[in-house]
Amino acid sequence: MALALIQTLAILLNVAWWIIIVQAILSWLIAFNVINMSNDIMRSIWIALDRLTEPLYRPIRRIMPDLGALDLSPMVVLIIIIILQGPGLTALASLLL
Repeated sequence: MALALIQTLAILLNVAWWIIIVQAILSWLIAFNVINMSNDIMRSIWIALDRLTEPLYRPIRRIMPDLGALDLSPMVVLIIIIILQGPGLTALASLLL
């Protein structure tokens, strides 16, 4: 049971990692006008990704200083995911197993 919990948590962290990476790449493509936001499908994808990631970014944005157009909250979330995937899951596994 504990192993299934750890594996599920690892999968969820991996999915969150890829969602953040895709959103970052998509934001760059939108910023450089490679992707047109007047396209309904792209707008829907962008809104969905924003709704998935905003709850992760919001607490970090409250803590971090405002750097203008530079948003470092996705990078901070990715660092937290790396910590949770490595030492965090190892510690949880040693506690549960």
